Amino acid sequence: MSSNVLAVFDLDHTLVPHDSDAEWVAFLVDEGVLDRAQWDAANRDLIARFNRGEAGTIEFTEFYLSTLTRFDDATLVRLRERYLETKVRPRIVPDARALVDRHRAAGDLIIVTTAVIRFLSEPVAAEFGITDVIATEAERLDGRYTGRVAGVPNAREGKFERLLMFLAARGQRLTDFRQIYAYCDSLNDLPLLSQVSNPVAVNADPVLSAHARHMGWPVMQIR
Repeated sequence: MSSNVLAVFDLDHTLVPHDSDAEWVAFLVDEGVLDRAQWDAANRDLIARFNRGEAGTIEFTEFYLSTLTRFDDATLVRLRERYLETKVRPRIVPDARALVDRHRAAGDLIIVTTAVIRFLSEPVAAEFGITDVIATEAERLDGRYTGRVAGVPNAREGKFERLLMFLAARGQRLTDFRQIYAYCDSLNDLPLLSQVSNPVAVNADPVLSAHARHMGWPVMQIR
């Protein structure tokens, strides 16, 4: 039975203790399908610039989408399963599962919302039993990924916009819920956190942590 409560979870550094896109690149480098010298430095630089607000959402996302363009779907699926086995499942901590399970036991609507591309984020959400995922979508043409973003990237202000779109497609609005929880780690999530009744800073970066304490929001660690 529904509790009329919405629980929205960010993915990276919230439910999982890493950057999924960065770990995907590291995995492909370890597998020998990407050149280490070329990709390692570029990956670190992009993450740092994005976290400082210097890199745009499109640039950030299409850097990682470019890794999909060189493979057919069958190869990508095989690589992704090995990525989940080696990089994701061993790192999911019991406290993260328990937090999701508490909302599930209460009958809440649970959504993962993430800037991570759907190709990577949807199977990670499935590890928590979450099927409703709002993610950045990748353009496909003639059965292959093009390396370009499709639609509105699910990051920064786009996370709130895409949440409204997701609910509208279900015939719902934010006002239909008596409480809305949002669990996020980054200053990039402030546009979403500021619009919900129960914002929670999880494993927060320094800027979000300071803002959350100033606002009196709960601050929690999942390690």
